[in-house]
Amino acid sequence: MPGKNIKLLAGKPLIAHSIDLARSSSRIETVIVSTDDPAIAEAARQAGAEVPFMRPAELASDTAPEWLAWRHAIDWFERERGRFDVFLSLPPTSPFRALEDVEGCLDALAADPAADVAITVREAERSPYFNMVSLDQQGYAGLVIPPAGGISRRQDAPKVYDITTVAYAARPQFVQRAGRLFEGAVRTVRVPAERALDIDTPYDFELAQAITMIRAGRAKD
Repeated sequence: MPGKNIKLLAGKPLIAHSIDLARSSSRIETVIVSTDDPAIAEAARQAGAEVPFMRPAELASDTAPEWLAWRHAIDWFERERGRFDVFLSLPPTSPFRALEDVEGCLDALAADPAADVAITVREAERSPYFNMVSLDQQGYAGLVIPPAGGISRRQDAPKVYDITTVAYAARPQFVQRAGRLFEGAVRTVRVPAERALDIDTPYDFELAQAITMIRAGRAKD
């Protein structure tokens, strides 16, 4: 979806929704956008964020791990401005997040000194124990995680959750030393489905537009 992060939603670029929320929190001291795109950089600056560096091309492709972009930003900040306590990522693709979701991650990390990162999750609509399948070499389907003894109702399956892109809070030193998220101790903050939409496709964006229009109509009523 080319240009997704600067497509207009509710009259402003998608990325501006994340920036506005970050700037509304008294607990977030610095708001920086990492990008390799001059148009995104300009939209970010207009929304009030800093863009003090451009992300290297090798960290900006569709196949580049976001983890490495986090590490690049952390390394730059510590080199130029010094060490800091918490790295917070607010991807532009979740415009309906609430401040309580973001600060919930900060609280979860602060409350557990052993935690390396706090992420947002929502209850999954599908379960690998009940209605998610993988295919074998012959093309036959089987449950991703066959439960012992069998499960006849989804409600009886173990609870599973989808990771959302609402917020990630991490200790900077953990991102610098680890190779991926689940190498560390991960805390979670549950968010409702209506705040967890992740815009990844044109359909997702159309859905976000529809939700925005419905909410605007309710506000007028």
